Amino acid sequence: MARQPPRNRKPGLVVIGGTRAQRALGAVWLVGAGPGDPDLLTFRAFNALRAADVVVHDGLVSEEILDLAPSRARRINVAKRKSRHTLPQDDINQLLVALALDGLTVVRLKGGDPFLFGRGGEELAACREAGVECHVVPGVTAALAASANAGAPLTHRGSAQAVTFVTGHAAHGEPDLDWTALARPNQTVVVYMGVSTAGLIAERLMAAGRAGSTLALIVENVSRADERRVLTTLAGLAEAAQGVKGPALLMVGEAMAMAQESSAPLRQGESEVSEWLPVMAGTSGVTE
Repeated sequence: MARQPPRNRKPGLVVIGGTRAQRALGAVWLVGAGPGDPDLLTFRAFNALRAADVVVHDGLVSEEILDLAPSRARRINVAKRKSRHTLPQDDINQLLVALALDGLTVVRLKGGDPFLFGRGGEELAACREAGVECHVVPGVTAALAASANAGAPLTHRGSAQAVTFVTGHAAHGEPDLDWTALARPNQTVVVYMGVSTAGLIAERLMAAGRAGSTLALIVENVSRADERRVLTTLAGLAEAAQGVKGPALLMVGEAMAMAQESSAPLRQGESEVSEWLPVMAGTSGVTE
């Protein structure tokens, strides 16, 4: 069993008018909660969560994982959605520091992995600047869970010699990506936060030379009970992404030929791909 996070007992904040002259500094743990399934939580993440005085969590962290924290632990939801943030990132940074300076063990519980499009680097920098002890616990990022559940490897000796993780979301305008590099064949491109820009991403990749027939997999609600997978092509990506409501990944590349779709009903525009799915990669059907 992995060790439990130690409590930091170094002398710290002087409390004026309090019952104690000094209060021990706390610590911040940046913990990757994985994509949602509690079974994908690491032992170290579990132990950190069990030792928490306060849990500052993303909106995508499942209730099953949040319930692993002690009942005494305070929960603070700092959910982010497109164009709608409960707290701006700078305020989250200040909150983590303030809680730790108050002597608390703070778990910043983040979906996936803290350092993969999770802004963990910004929070770590804020803690370092304030002199707050900060630990990072890696988590299973959504791409790994999506790949495993769909049976579609991110790399494959015959069809994907590289994999690249990119974001489809930019603060202002379209994402600033090297489309020429991403358009090269025999590689997998995984796009986080790319559903709303799926049409633009497909357009840019095809304009840079990636074939419109290149397979693309959309995985919605990765690792959860309502996970849904849709296999399409780069040319059909925009249409297939319409109606996706939950958090989703876009995975583009030749290795997606090994993917299995989930058994949910097809949406408009998916029937053409489904007709030839059974003959790809030696599969006998499109359901698990």
